[in-house]
Amino acid sequence: MGQIKDMQNKMQDMQNEIQNVSAEGKAGGDAVTVTLNGKGKITKVNIQPDMLNKDEAEVVEDLIIAAHNNAKDKLEEMIEQKTKNIIGDIQLPPGLKLPF
Repeated sequence: MGQIKDMQNKMQDMQNEIQNVSAEGKAGGDAVTVTLNGKGKITKVNIQPDMLNKDEAEVVEDLIIAAHNNAKDKLEEMIEQKTKNIIGDIQLPPGLKLPF
């Protein structure tokens, strides 16, 4: 029972820590950069000035999506690693992902 309480405390600490994590995704050779917070929300978008002309609007839109997806993948990897560090070798039921 003590181990369960210990894990609950560690999971709460991890969730608090994740709120302070950020991940940066890039696309188009750094033409577009998107930063996400630990909850996957976009906190910053940076577009290189040479991409900002009306003829390139569709390209920039696609690059924003690609950069967001890149940042989201990085964020998920960080969260998965932090979760593994906390739960160690405990086997979770199939389909169960942490944090809840």
